[in-house]
Amino acid sequence: MVALLKKSYDNNSLVSGATLLSVLAAVIILAPFLYPGDPQSMVAPALIRPGEDARYMLGTDGLGRDLAAELMHGAGISVMIGIGSVTVGVFIGTIIGALGGYFGGLVDDLLTRLTELFQTVPTFLLVMALVCVFEPSIVVIIAAIAATSWVSVARITRAQFRTLRQRDYVLAARTLGYSDARIIAIEILPNAITPIVANISLMIASAILLESALSFIGLGDPNVVSWGSMIAEGRDYMRSDWYLIAIPGTAIATTVFAFNLVGDGLSHVLNARSSS
Repeated sequence: MVALLKKSYDNNSLVSGATLLSVLAAVIILAPFLYPGDPQSMVAPALIRPGEDARYMLGTDGLGRDLAAELMHGAGISVMIGIGSVTVGVFIGTIIGALGGYFGGLVDDLLTRLTELFQTVPTFLLVMALVCVFEPSIVVIIAAIAATSWVSVARITRAQFRTLRQRDYVLAARTLGYSDARIIAIEILPNAITPIVANISLMIASAILLESALSFIGLGDPNVVSWGSMIAEGRDYMRSDWYLIAIPGTAIATTVFAFNLVGDGLSHVLNARSSS
């Protein structure tokens, strides 16, 4: 156990990613206190450059909105959509993968065909189509991203269950008369969770990118500010006021990079645990 903890501390990817995410969490928590009210309110002259006015340290956009307020409030929206959609996606994918991997046969064939059906459609096009069908909102965006993110979880879970269902402890549980539901949830799932957990950070990063892309093309929730919508609104000033795109773009890239680092670090730590 001590060796495992030492490996996690020595894991540069995990430590670096966790540090960046801690800063992101602090930004999200402090946003309502540092910038109360609507971040989309026009509070100053338009296009104040960063550092030009101490009251608006990151400047203002083309409508006179405080970029720092938009950036900090947008962090909460992006992370909420990322975590919310991945939570739903992991729940759906785990159930589908567990049922297919455990029962096999016709059940596995049907669920595998369903998984392959979703894989044949490009992810962004499917998400865009689902959002277009309904009125864009945070709930709809979360549901649309979740409808595409479960596929990778289902494949991982199915592979794990196909491997673990023949283990001695599973056969012993069947001999004792345990129900299929208990064997799936208590005997197999805890031993199959490692690759799923390692994949969650990468899924959140992808979900944040998807949400930013949707907002960039005008399919985000118009009632909230997001990093993607900030970039979309700043593209008209790209040549003269590049910071309108650079600031939210850097925030997206840093956040996605942080989640990828955590995912990579968790893979090393969890693999070390499973092999020890």
